[in-house]
Amino acid sequence: MGNQLFQEARRFVDMAKSASTNDRQSAMEKAKNALSSAYANSTIAEQSQLHEMQDELDHLNS
Repeated sequence: MGNQLFQEARRFVDMAKSASTNDRQSAMEKAKNALSSAYANSTIAEQSQLHEMQDELDHLNS
């Protein structure tokens, strides 16, 4: 079984990417919180993937 916090972060990032314009800000905040929680409890490989997910969120804001 994988890192639950990592999996949750991935789920929240996916939700933010598919959120409607009205819901996007809230979804992004949840995703950022999940990424932060997952980062502290992840392997180096997972941290690399979490950085990529953060980059995806950053691109949604621009």
